[in-house]
Amino acid sequence: MRAGVVAQFVALSLIWGSTWLVIKDQIGDVPVEWSVSYRFLVAGGAMALLCVVLRKTLRLPRSGHALALLVAATQFVANFNLVYRSELYLTSGLVALIFSLIVVPNTVLARVFLGQRIAPAFVAGSVLGIAGVALLVGRDLDVKGADAGFGLALACIAVLCASAGNVLQATGRARALPLEALLAWGLTYGGILSAALAWASAGPPQFDLRPSYAAGIVYLALIASTLAFRLYYSMIREIGPARSAFVNVVVPVVAMTLSTIFEGFVWTWTAGAGAVLTLIGLVIALRSRS
Repeated sequence: MRAGVVAQFVALSLIWGSTWLVIKDQIGDVPVEWSVSYRFLVAGGAMALLCVVLRKTLRLPRSGHALALLVAATQFVANFNLVYRSELYLTSGLVALIFSLIVVPNTVLARVFLGQRIAPAFVAGSVLGIAGVALLVGRDLDVKGADAGFGLALACIAVLCASAGNVLQATGRARALPLEALLAWGLTYGGILSAALAWASAGPPQFDLRPSYAAGIVYLALIASTLAFRLYYSMIREIGPARSAFVNVVVPVVAMTLSTIFEGFVWTWTAGAGAVLTLIGLVIALRSRS
C-alpha cells in the first residue's frame, strides 16, 4: 500500500483505539440514544462547515441522499446505538473482540457484491489477527447470564450493520458521489434519526453537565467521527472494505495500550502474545495481493 494509506490506517487505529475509554464515560445517566445523537449532529455540522471552508460541494442528487440515508441508518444509527447499548452488558474488551470480527462480513460482502477476490494470505492473516485479539482480551471473555447473551446479540448485529455501511461506500454508486458531501449528509441524517429514536424510546433530550461528558461528545464528534470517517471511507474506496476493516483488529491493541497508561491495565504473557499475533496477522493480511 502507498504511504498515504498506511498513514490513514495508523491514524484511524490510534483514534478509534482511544474511543473505548471515552465511550465508557458516555454510558451512564444519559440514554445511549441521546449520546449517539449529540455525537453525530455535531459531527454532521462540523463536516458541513468543513465543506464550506474548503469550498467542497454539499450538493447530492436525490439518489445520493437516499444512499446517505442508508449509510446513516446502518453505520451511524443501528451500529453505534447497538454498540453503546451492548457495553451496558459486556466488558469493552469483549465488545472490541466481537467488532474485530467485522473483517469476516466485510470480506464476504466485498466478494459477493463487489467481486473482489479473497487471497489465501488475507484469510490466514485475518485468522491470526482475530486469534490475537482473543488472546489479548482473554480475561474479559468469561461472561454468563441472559443479560450477557443479550449484549452479545446486540454487538453481533452492530457488526453486521457496520459492515453493510462499509461495503456501501465501496460501490460504484458511492464512488461517483463527492465523499465529503456524502459524509456530511450521512452524519447529519444519523444524528437526526438517532434523535428520533431517542425521543421515542427515552423521552425528551437529556444531557450530562459533567465537563468530561461534554468534552467526550466533542472528541467523538470531531475526531472520532468527522475526521476518522473521512479517512476511513477514503481508505475503503482505495483498498476495499476487507483490508480497511483490519483497523478494527488493531484497535484493541491500541485500546489496551492506552488502558495501561490511564487505567493501570496489567499485561500478562497471553495478552502480550495476543498483541504480537495480531500485528503479525496485520502484516500478512495487508501484504496480500487481493
